[in-house]
Amino acid sequence: MDLYQELCRILGEDNVLKDEPMSRHTTFRVGGPADLFVTPEEEGQVQKALAAIRAAGVPFYIVGNGSNLLVGDLGYRGVILQIYQKMNRIQIRDSVIHAQAGALLSKIAAEAQAGALSGFEFASGIPGTLGGAVMMNAGAYGGEMKQVLIEARVLSAEGAFEDILAEDMELGYRTSVFSRNKGLVLGASIHLEPGDPEKIRERMEELKTQRTSKQPLEYPSAGSTFKRPEGYFAGKLIQDAGLRGFQVGGAQVSEKHCGFVINKDRASAKDIRSLMEQVSEKVYAQFGVRLEPEVKMIGEF
Repeated sequence: MDLYQELCRILGEDNVLKDEPMSRHTTFRVGGPADLFVTPEEEGQVQKALAAIRAAGVPFYIVGNGSNLLVGDLGYRGVILQIYQKMNRIQIRDSVIHAQAGALLSKIAAEAQAGALSGFEFASGIPGTLGGAVMMNAGAYGGEMKQVLIEARVLSAEGAFEDILAEDMELGYRTSVFSRNKGLVLGASIHLEPGDPEKIRERMEELKTQRTSKQPLEYPSAGSTFKRPEGYFAGKLIQDAGLRGFQVGGAQVSEKHCGFVINKDRASAKDIRSLMEQVSEKVYAQFGVRLEPEVKMIGEF
């Protein structure tokens, strides 16, 4: 209760919710209640809120739009701090886009196209926020964040604001210094190249067509469910294991794209996790390749 009151003082009561269902905040559309769910509106509030949470010794987890997250059916015992719609400003200066961590990649790509800037088309269909994309070095269709990042605005683990250059982020396949709990991304600067707005739009439409034709976007999911094993493609391994359409409860390996686990019919988080575990075991048994989840799993199942 003391922490709740302190967070209300820092953020305002409207930005501190009790027992908030996480199914409202994940693209899987599953997940039980978080004890506290907070939505800061600016950097200083993030800094003060995290200091209060740490001082109280309460567990916490940072989320964006929940596009790569599975929260257990029994919820999360602690504080979920969301950086999303209340911290999503985007500014363009010359060939550089400055955006807050809560800005959607699709929105940044649209702003880049409108500003005749090329190089971010690859991210136009990635269903996540800039903060998560920097943390995971998100990529698609031959592009990834490390190709366009200049620097990131970060709140360090010690609670200090820092500007970290891209070359110091240790950006690799779905990893960075931030994915190892070395700072919270609050925003980033992206360098793009001048381009023809119509050609940029055409490329974005081309990628959108590829996505809609090959991916099960009509169902709740977290996108690509497993990391790409070195030398293999997760979806191909799952398909070759005969698991297309494999189902546990309401969760299913997509019949459209085997790299996706979907919430087909009111799945529980337990259904989804069990399906992921069984897929990993079956693929390992047949091919000796261990599939690792790209989806983060938190809370009580």
